[in-house]
Amino acid sequence: MTSIDKAAALAPVSAEALPALRRRITAVLVASQILGGLGVATGIALATVLAQQVSGTEALAGLAPTATVAGTALLSMPLAALMTARGRRPGLVLAYVIGALGAGVVVLGAVVGNFPLLLLGMAAFGAGSSANLQARFAAADLAEPERRGRAISNVVWATTIGAVLGPNIAAPSGRSVSGLGIPAAAGPFVWAAGVFLVAAVMVFVLLRPDPLLTARALSPADRSPEGRSLRAGLRAVRESPMARLALVTVAVSHTAMVSIMSMTPVALGHHGASIELIGLVISGHIAGMYAFSPLMGWLADRIGRLAVIGLAAGLLALAALLAGTAGASHGQTAAGLFVLGLGWSAGLVSGSTLLTDSVPQPARAAVQGLSDLTMNTAAGLGGAAAGLIVAQASYGWLNLIGASLLLPMAALTVRRALRPLPGS
Repeated sequence: MTSIDKAAALAPVSAEALPALRRRITAVLVASQILGGLGVATGIALATVLAQQVSGTEALAGLAPTATVAGTALLSMPLAALMTARGRRPGLVLAYVIGALGAGVVVLGAVVGNFPLLLLGMAAFGAGSSANLQARFAAADLAEPERRGRAISNVVWATTIGAVLGPNIAAPSGRSVSGLGIPAAAGPFVWAAGVFLVAAVMVFVLLRPDPLLTARALSPADRSPEGRSLRAGLRAVRESPMARLALVTVAVSHTAMVSIMSMTPVALGHHGASIELIGLVISGHIAGMYAFSPLMGWLADRIGRLAVIGLAAGLLALAALLAGTAGASHGQTAAGLFVLGLGWSAGLVSGSTLLTDSVPQPARAAVQGLSDLTMNTAAGLGGAAAGLIVAQASYGWLNLIGASLLLPMAALTVRRALRPLPGS
């Protein structure tokens, strides 16, 4: 047991104090999630514009968000290893600090006109997304098993505020740096760096006691350090069919969503949609992703994780059908993207909850990091392939392929529902 674990164990939380501690931890995580989501959305809003300006070509503009996704994926496991060893608080603080430093490097790359430096900064900026993803698992550390889905979904919901506000302050943040020799498109990253640092300070000061270490202190049978390694996490996934289903659910839901969503603005543009209309469609999609996550968490707790995974598969398939057959019907495309967001929300919340349920407490942080690595790597590949599919075939074919990704997830869900394994 580490010294931090010993400190947590020396000051155990009483049963009477635990509900208040859960509420306080959740409040801190929700507040930091709002700030983290605001920082990510503010920076990403003009990332492709800034990349185009620095690189001098539209062909390379898409590399900026791709670098961010790659950074999020690459940082998932190191941050999970730190959380496994030291707790949630050090991992979340470090992630926000790296995100802030990355934003600073982006600004520097923009000022000196160095595109590789800008991409390096974008990759480090992805740590902010890593922190946001890990926060949902921190909310589950102390949650009662029958309320775990709602605990995760409440933190996911908080992202809505930042995701909506972020793009709207991109323009003011650009104007705020006009007299500093910084390109206006880099202004959002100046603000994002500040927001990430505020989030880091908030977590450092207020996320006490650490939820993961407290959960370990409350589970004396789960204190073995040997069970907390990344190797133990991989073993836990191999030994649990439910954990494997959860990983597949999160990865497939995220990949299908990113692949279809990323090419929808292009498809809308080909059918004469204005920039304003495209913005409205994407806003509706984001609302579907986050605003209804508490409902998905309630359903996961009330009717079961597997039922909501099945709901996710159905919603994602319906979204692909609507969007893929919409043609010039902008209203149908908008409906498809909204349903796509709902399907993603159902898959992320139910899959994350099932994953936490399905592995021993000591291995959870490592397994959760593996989940974020898997989902972001798969989505990065899916997003890159989406452009090629649309260029070589069509947007309709992209949706058909996205729907076909759901088949393994649906088959595994049916199999587990019909043949549940005790202890899995």
